Amino acid sequence: MITVTGATGNIGRTLLELLAGAGEEVRAVSRRDRPEGVPDGLGWARADLGTAEGLRPALEGTRALFLLLGGELNSRGQDPAALLGAVADAGVERVVLVSSQVGATRPDAASHARLREFEAAVRAAGPDFTVLRPGGFASNAFAWAESVRTRRTVLAPFGDVALPVVDPADIAGVAARALLEDGHAGRTYELTGPETISPRRQTEVLARALGEEVSFVELSREEAHAHLARFMPEEVIGGTLDVLGVPLPEELRISPDVEAVLGRPAAPFAAWAERNLPAFR
Repeated sequence: MITVTGATGNIGRTLLELLAGAGEEVRAVSRRDRPEGVPDGLGWARADLGTAEGLRPALEGTRALFLLLGGELNSRGQDPAALLGAVADAGVERVVLVSSQVGATRPDAASHARLREFEAAVRAAGPDFTVLRPGGFASNAFAWAESVRTRRTVLAPFGDVALPVVDPADIAGVAARALLEDGHAGRTYELTGPETISPRRQTEVLARALGEEVSFVELSREEAHAHLARFMPEEVIGGTLDVLGVPLPEELRISPDVEAVLGRPAAPFAAWAERNLPAFR
């Protein structure tokens, strides 16, 4: 049994399909009722991922665990060492953890302190582990979907700062390999796209895919801060804007790890946009 947390998110939905397609017995996990988007025929368990006791129902019979930190893990919850101790006690043999590139490039960033704690805990817990450190997600462009649909406009800060955003489907592909195959234990993979691309250029890609003009409006840092404050904790906003506006050299680097694991180049933003175009129509 492979247990998947975050099963209906941008990574999890694709990962479920890949694992089920490989003939694996798969269990999706949620805190409440069986979530929409979990395919028929796949297992499901309700669990509170924030406590070792609440996590245990999801681990019964699990040999491998995909661990994605939702709100109950990333902003609160029990000590990561206790949670990973419960994973080891349940007999889980393999853990794949989704962390963040920022945890390594900005080791003093308070916004990613708990992610760093989870990395340390998963390394110490006992099961074989693989850590995935993606950069920015191509799917962050979903934040523009409503304004593109209604006004054919993208509003974003730092219009000409280009970063190597990664397709979540590639993260899922690497995760599937690490869960299914030997040879990934103890590895840390930095996951990026194959090219750097700015918000202004992403807007041009969306416009071309739609076959219509889409305008780009650059927000000031202050305007972007006010927008992010509607759904992001204050302690995270500054660091996020720093990465978007003043990336470090390591955050601009195009990593070879997606291609090394999957045997093909990482997908560009244009491929993600084509696949998700209905959200912007």
